[in-house]
Amino acid sequence: MKVDVLLGLQWGDEGKGKVVDVLTPRYDVVARFQGGPNAGHTLEFAGQKYVLRSIPSGIFQGDKINIIGNGVVLDPALFKAEAEALEVAGHQLKERLHISRKAHLILPTHRLLDAAYEAAKGDARVGTTGKGIGPAYTDKISRNGLRVGDILHRFEEKYEQVRSRHEMILKGLNYSYDLQEMEQAWFEGINYLRQFHLVDTEHEINNLLNEEKSVLCEGAQGTMLDIDFGSYPYVTSSNTICAGACTGLGLAPHKIGEVYGIFKAYCTRVGAGPFPTELFDKIGDRICTLGHEFGSVTGRKRRCGWIDLVALKYSIMINGVTKLIMMKSDVLDTFDTIKACVAYRINGEDITYFPYNIEEGVQPVYVELPGWQTDMTRMQSENEFLEEFNAYLSFLEEQLGVPICIVSVGPDRAQTIERYTEE
Repeated sequence: MKVDVLLGLQWGDEGKGKVVDVLTPRYDVVARFQGGPNAGHTLEFAGQKYVLRSIPSGIFQGDKINIIGNGVVLDPALFKAEAEALEVAGHQLKERLHISRKAHLILPTHRLLDAAYEAAKGDARVGTTGKGIGPAYTDKISRNGLRVGDILHRFEEKYEQVRSRHEMILKGLNYSYDLQEMEQAWFEGINYLRQFHLVDTEHEINNLLNEEKSVLCEGAQGTMLDIDFGSYPYVTSSNTICAGACTGLGLAPHKIGEVYGIFKAYCTRVGAGPFPTELFDKIGDRICTLGHEFGSVTGRKRRCGWIDLVALKYSIMINGVTKLIMMKSDVLDTFDTIKACVAYRINGEDITYFPYNIEEGVQPVYVELPGWQTDMTRMQSENEFLEEFNAYLSFLEEQLGVPICIVSVGPDRAQTIERYTEE
């Protein structure tokens, strides 16, 4: 058996949580392979809305096994709050959620360091969520981190060593703080975490594949926020691309099967960083309002713009995407004209590849297509698509070279239409 991978192709917030929830009935296992509680996956069904930060989106589907892999960084306090809220809503986790002992922990002092580093950067700040993600991954790479497995042996001693080192850094940054309240909630989270299956998930997931179990790997954030291939330095601190599933779960490359790439019918970004197709006019505000473009974790307003096919083609290439999924088609229902960026104009030259630097002097080159002027949210099958919408899909497929197999026409689980394209 091979695993399938589902990931975002833009700057995050593409709607991965909903799609995982829709696809989960076809799989035995859903595994999260990177990121931390800075990534919020929003799911809506049966009149309820849920926001998942660390827990895989397959948790709502029956008796599926859900795995938090070694590539994830976990904040015990936030994990406890998230898990308890789900349990109150009737979703039992303890028998179905398995957590890698090799996953790294986010400490209270990581969150303090995150805030201190951002404050020290002034106008050059990256725009982090303040959840301690970057400092936690920094400790991981510098071999100073604490892992989930550490809570089972001499943990207090190990914690004190790391905290002392962090406090020395905070002192050097002249950053004032109160750690007591944060630590209390964090240690309550540690005790709560001990109740779960803490296992070597790399062995577990490969054993499940040997047993012919089907596995869906779930990514967080988006490809353009990848630490290596995103718009550095305005990126996250992990590998958000398909290769991250191998390192974040312990999978060999030949174990990768289908790669589902998710994108919006337009484009958004949160925080600082270049965004070639960003709109600063009423159209951008209109997309934001219609799309409810506010962060599910931070509440921050998202920057909005037209779809960027230069960046999308780049994402498809480095991920090896085999099937595309388009989200939020309905947000563009009332537009007379839809624009798509097909090239970047830099110093008078049009290029169709994603360059090293997109921070300055990049002008998007647009193609205009007619809007479909209809309410997509009521549609239940591909047969109901209007000619203009089918033309938009065909244009995208021709440009991107990959079929669009699923189209989302609203936030609810039921508002998802599969297209039966011939292969």
